[in-house]
Amino acid sequence: MIALTVACALACAALVFAEWRGLAPLRIAAKLGASAAFVAVGELAVRGDAYGRAILVGLVLGAIGDACLLGAGKRWFLGGLVAFLLGHLAYVVGIAAIEPPARWLDDAGGLAIAPLAIAGVVLAGLWPRLGAMRLPVVGYVVTITAMVIAAIAAARGHALPDPNRCRLTIGACVFFASDVAVARDRFVAHRFSNKLWGLPAYYAGQLLFAWSIAA
Repeated sequence: MIALTVACALACAALVFAEWRGLAPLRIAAKLGASAAFVAVGELAVRGDAYGRAILVGLVLGAIGDACLLGAGKRWFLGGLVAFLLGHLAYVVGIAAIEPPARWLDDAGGLAIAPLAIAGVVLAGLWPRLGAMRLPVVGYVVTITAMVIAAIAAARGHALPDPNRCRLTIGACVFFASDVAVARDRFVAHRFSNKLWGLPAYYAGQLLFAWSIAA
């Protein structure tokens, strides 16, 4: 698992370099390699319980979303959005298996305000630019916000042992941050700076999800 984690990090670094230099072949190879690596970590880590299986499904869907985003055009972006949406739903289902949804707000407490506030600010800023994408983007934001709150609740409710509950919470938060970078790049300004921090945050988030199911 450690070797695969290092491989994912190196592939992510190569991907950032490829984005900077505009090297399409390296971009494709590095992105697919990094995504395959975090799925492999999850496959090695999974224990067969409901939480682990759901997280592994989410990782696979994330890798599919990554492949979709290699394509150009609105259809490929929408395909990636759907894959990531289903991936987040898988994470939500997995967390619900260890932390009952009825306890999410109580266990998350005041910390639930942060993802809700950030989601509101992001949506307000993107709203005039979304056009026909408003409905899928709103659905996506609602889902990932729920996922972050659920992860916080699971950690504060001690639904997982240490260090896995820390991995889950940090993974959810950095994944959330990476999606802000994707939204900025897609709807606000297509800039390398979005990739520079968004890609490492994304792969760190996926790796932390994978490690959160380790025994």
